[in-house]
Amino acid sequence: MEPLILGIESSCDETAAAVIRGRTLLSDEIVSSAQVQAQYGGVVPEIASRAHTDAVDEVVARALRAAGVEKEALSAVAVTYGAGLLGALLVGLSFAKGFAYGLGIPLIGVNHIRGHLAAAYLEDETLAPPFITLLASGGHTAILYTKSATEFEVLGGTRDDAAGEAFDKVARVLGLPYPGGPHVEALAKTGKNVIPMPKMLKGAGGYDFSYSGLKTHIINYVHTMAQKGETYSRADLAASFQSAALDILAEKAVEAALERGVTTVTAGGGVVANGYLRDALMRMCAAHGIKLVLPARKHCTDNAAMIAAEGLLQFEAKRFSPLSINAEPSIPLRRG
Repeated sequence: MEPLILGIESSCDETAAAVIRGRTLLSDEIVSSAQVQAQYGGVVPEIASRAHTDAVDEVVARALRAAGVEKEALSAVAVTYGAGLLGALLVGLSFAKGFAYGLGIPLIGVNHIRGHLAAAYLEDETLAPPFITLLASGGHTAILYTKSATEFEVLGGTRDDAAGEAFDKVARVLGLPYPGGPHVEALAKTGKNVIPMPKMLKGAGGYDFSYSGLKTHIINYVHTMAQKGETYSRADLAASFQSAALDILAEKAVEAALERGVTTVTAGGGVVANGYLRDALMRMCAAHGIKLVLPARKHCTDNAAMIAAEGLLQFEAKRFSPLSINAEPSIPLRRG
């Protein structure tokens, strides 16, 4: 019988629970406070923590009902212990500890970023390392070489802002609401890539990224146009920014696959929900005969299915967590 894993995620403004049997997703429930947070232009930690406290018991019960399983049938409980908002993490982690202890089953603490990397396993039951993974989220942007189910090597990462951060900051400059990524993407669809943008790390090799200069260029462009009293197309600016920010991600992911001699590329993180990036990855991978495995869009943003997926990998490796595990607001990416 394949392991039955309950995943719980509460690192930011989504309270989520999911159940998987092996790599088969049985349920995927989520309660979000994003609309409330949007009123403040970003996530307010105290509001997020209270929302998690109100929702966690019900969302877990919903996940079990939707999966059609009794809690006594669970093999383990996987839960995000970091990185994220400390108060929010503690809500989910504390609930998971009590749940696992009460059932007498293993507790598996999951690194949120490892969850994003594991989401692709739910899309392809044949997926197996080695492969290249593009990580693109609000807090991290990196190219990873996945050696095994539990080990990866960071080939390169951002030197400043992550891609998701850049989208949020550009959205504010363009007068778009939080969260910025989907709104920039929607605006870009009505524009054209016609405004010159700086090249990221021009002349530099490797797999590093830098979004600081691109973000500053957008800010300066908008301010300069305002000072001159000139008009510009917000849609064209969004489209030009999006192209400059995302093409390089697909290019370097494919370059890494070719250099390492692997035939598969995966991706994870909230930015991977962006349609332009998904199209760029599909186009570039196809041009080089590389297999591409992308998580469903809903599994790119924060969710519990990816936490359960990583929990399965840890369960199979018999990597369990003590009940003394604590929440960590920050976890270095290079900690495998």
